[in-house]
Amino acid sequence: MTRLAARALLAVVFWPSLFFFWFLGPFVFFLLSTTSSEVCARLETRAEFLAAANGTIPMLAVQNLIYAIPIVCLVLWGRLSPEPARARHIVTCIKLFVVAAATGALWEYGSSLVCDGYGQPFFSPPWRMTSYLPIVSLVINVPLYVLVFSLGRAFSTREDEPGTEAS
Repeated sequence: MTRLAARALLAVVFWPSLFFFWFLGPFVFFLLSTTSSEVCARLETRAEFLAAANGTIPMLAVQNLIYAIPIVCLVLWGRLSPEPARARHIVTCIKLFVVAAATGALWEYGSSLVCDGYGQPFFSPPWRMTSYLPIVSLVINVPLYVLVFSLGRAFSTREDEPGTEAS
């Protein structure tokens, strides 16, 4: 009974966090973590601009910690009902999540460095090429979302024991 209650509690945390953080969160955090146009117009030197971009790093770290909540739920579910096939899928989820988080953070940090307010080329072309990272992020996130969703569904559905079915 305790195991079932723990699985239910994890489901209560998993599904809302998956919806709000993974599906709606990117829009909110993207708006909050990039340097706004008001700030860009006031920056005149490379040092000021870099300092403003570096100010987004704590927000990116918090964002990735919040995004990790569904993955943590999957790990805990895997501990409650271990199954080798699901454990391999959870490891794959963790690897994809790490790559997706790094790509997303690099994209958001790089996009905040692209804006200089005056059209001056403060930063090298590789930083400007971070505008292509959303494509890479999409290629990584689609299988990650599908895998996490399917694992969450498998873990959060009730698995009755054979002897406890009602007749």
